Amino acid sequence: MKTIFRFQTLFSLLACLCLAITCSDDSLPDTTGQDTETPAEAPDALHDKLREKPYPKADNEIYINPAPFIAPQAMKTGDKLQFSLSNQADFSGTETILSTPKSWCMYNIHKTLKSGIWYWRFRSILSDGSEQPWSETYSFEVKDETPKFVTPAFDVFLNNAPRTHPRLFCFLDDGIEQARRNVTSHPEYPELISRAKAAMTTDYPSLPNPYDQTEAIKISIQHLYQAYYLTQQKTYADKMHEILNTLLKNPISDAQLFASNFGATDIAISFIEIYDLLYDTLTPNEKQEIENLLMRVSRYYFKLYCGMQENHIFDNHFWQHNMRILFQAAFVLYDKSNYTEEILPMLEYYYELWTARAPASGFNRDGVWHNGAGYFNANVKTLYYIPSLFSSITQKDFLQHPWYQNAGKAMAYTWPPASKSAGFGDGSEKGDEPNRQRISFADFIARETGDPYAGWYAAQSASLLRKDYELRLYRMVRNQTYATDFPSNNPKLIWYKDAGEVVIHSDLAHTDRNLSLCFRSSTFGSGSHTVSNQNSFNLLYQGADIYRSSGYYLNFSDAHNLMSYRHTRAHNTILVNGIGQPYSTKGYGNITRAMGGEHISYCLGDASHAYSGISDDPMWIAAFKAAGITQTPDNGFGTTPLTLYRRHLLMLHPDIVVIYDELEASEPVRWDWLLHSPTQFSIQQEQHILSTTHPTKGFTTITQQFSDQASQITQTDQFVVPPLPEPSPLYSNQWHLTATFVPSSKNRILTIIQIKDNSGESSNVIRKGNTFQCGEYEIKAILDSSRSAELTVTHQASDAIFSYSSDNPTINGGTYLRKYPYSSLLYDTSDGRYRVTEQTDYIPVSTRIAQ
Repeated sequence: MKTIFRFQTLFSLLACLCLAITCSDDSLPDTTGQDTETPAEAPDALHDKLREKPYPKADNEIYINPAPFIAPQAMKTGDKLQFSLSNQADFSGTETILSTPKSWCMYNIHKTLKSGIWYWRFRSILSDGSEQPWSETYSFEVKDETPKFVTPAFDVFLNNAPRTHPRLFCFLDDGIEQARRNVTSHPEYPELISRAKAAMTTDYPSLPNPYDQTEAIKISIQHLYQAYYLTQQKTYADKMHEILNTLLKNPISDAQLFASNFGATDIAISFIEIYDLLYDTLTPNEKQEIENLLMRVSRYYFKLYCGMQENHIFDNHFWQHNMRILFQAAFVLYDKSNYTEEILPMLEYYYELWTARAPASGFNRDGVWHNGAGYFNANVKTLYYIPSLFSSITQKDFLQHPWYQNAGKAMAYTWPPASKSAGFGDGSEKGDEPNRQRISFADFIARETGDPYAGWYAAQSASLLRKDYELRLYRMVRNQTYATDFPSNNPKLIWYKDAGEVVIHSDLAHTDRNLSLCFRSSTFGSGSHTVSNQNSFNLLYQGADIYRSSGYYLNFSDAHNLMSYRHTRAHNTILVNGIGQPYSTKGYGNITRAMGGEHISYCLGDASHAYSGISDDPMWIAAFKAAGITQTPDNGFGTTPLTLYRRHLLMLHPDIVVIYDELEASEPVRWDWLLHSPTQFSIQQEQHILSTTHPTKGFTTITQQFSDQASQITQTDQFVVPPLPEPSPLYSNQWHLTATFVPSSKNRILTIIQIKDNSGESSNVIRKGNTFQCGEYEIKAILDSSRSAELTVTHQASDAIFSYSSDNPTINGGTYLRKYPYSSLLYDTSDGRYRVTEQTDYIPVSTRIAQ
């Protein structure tokens, strides 16, 4: 095809016809055929924090076939719910299904559904067994292309579940004997014994109240469990027994047991592991006391969680920690006759809940963590343990879920080796390289799935892997090897459609010359560990920050967090009249387009609905009150007249980034364009040129901004609220730049960023009207806001071209007939050949209501 284009002057008509008809690529994001116009009425949210409407409905595209059926907890008016599903609107026919009534608000069919329209309904069942009227009938469509992932019914799990102890790690049974024979020669044996010996030397009986040290005890028990399980040395079992006696001698009240969200489950897991591993040596009284405590915890949380968790968008602590431990409590007790009747529904609930809402909320197939890169680590143990156990017992591979299939690649792209994280969310600014939990999970994925990205990623930090103790037992039993070479067919751009992120790398395999650009505009909005940063980006070079969200994650909701970390002012996006986005799923964005080739990578985010008022979530209302902060315009909160905020981002490989912002409001507003850097900016006010130099790596970044609206550029190294009352060298000041534009109802802003190491020089940006020459790239951008927005980029050293316009672009001397007005069109090489990719706006998948 490229050869044909080079003879365009001879065969222009033929080439034009070929371009118009044949140049597409199914491996890149497809065109949607939808208009690019922003709908007149956008939904107030694409996901509920707590479900208000049944799922799925006709306006919900399902994520997985089969989809879970979920009824809002408020619509359950009896003791149980019963569901009915059919491919007939009147629920006739042989394929109509009637579920067994259950206490929870979800139903999993555990088999794939045929393509077509399906109908479902539910009804409440009272405690006396009487049936209430059916709900209205809901319909949804199953498409051929919907990913399929089916889990076995709970009966399969129950029938195959072990009846002996120890059973918590029964998925390692087939390798445990050989692992024990070879344990002393394993590379991680010294670390295993070192941690176990540290636990052995702790004097637990001398503690005034051992329940004040529950987290430390939990970790000690884990080290002792691993050491005894692998070495069978009785001294470790004796120490666990000693800790048990210490705990049993100090009865714990409900007030202390349930004082904190993690407290009860930290205590429970210590008892669970002792009970499981020492079951045959415990006295009847010791067993009874452990069982009593586990039942207290299990009853308390089942009453709290049943019906709620399936309807919550994502309860962080539950999915990080509590779900796994509550399941384990039921797992060790389900076959004990005194508890079977009560505990089996709990075991079934957590099994069905995982099928319906896991992993990663159940509404995320991307492999990336929707709740931010920083908090992925807290979920690793559960993400490894539950599918390992379920797969082993049911003989169905739970790692076939699309999220797991994409996880290895996502880990490598969102937090490259020897680099800071490129991602977002609470704590994502911490660390100069991936940590042990992340590497251990990559190792797990590589061993179990053979994912080449996971294998390469884990191998890049092999020494760090040995420091991880959470998955050590797994690694010392499972000795699978995996490929560690970097995959040859690696794309420069990855679009995480469900999570709402795009990540672009110029050279992922070589951090020392890699430019990383990560962009977020998410339908999940701002949740608990995500922040109000729709249409925001992070930019890194050589693994170090150039421009990054600012502030320090020291507390979930203190004044610094609310005003200078979570707030939109802390991110590389915009403010409207000084006002940012609310802390809510209502403050959402969406990445509508993304595509990439060898020379040009592109994405488009829409945050037109993100500036939607103040935070109305009771959790955040309470947090503001506790911090003494009011949600007023003076503090950066309130309604805005914003009607359009579309941000185009391009990486012009290898070292140029282009940002083109389309901004509109129903009345003149002050536009504040934000940029944050760890180092001070040098500002040339008249030329609108900014520059920074990294203090240790020496590379320089030159940023130049263009707009028809006048602006004033300022910077400060002060936070609105500092991290601590007194300055600390641990939390140095950061630099916050604001380009403040004179009030207008429309604005277009073009920003060109060049990154050069200390051996190169940046190119002067030469402007001629709407054309900007930057090195080998020619950029054409309409900045006159009275005209329709347009952006074209041409790589003059190749045939690559990007076009966002209503006009038909010229490609290699011929005219390409654009299929849709104002589509985004890229002509570039991919997999060694040139091709055209044309996109219009992607309509996001919604669990609430679609546009």
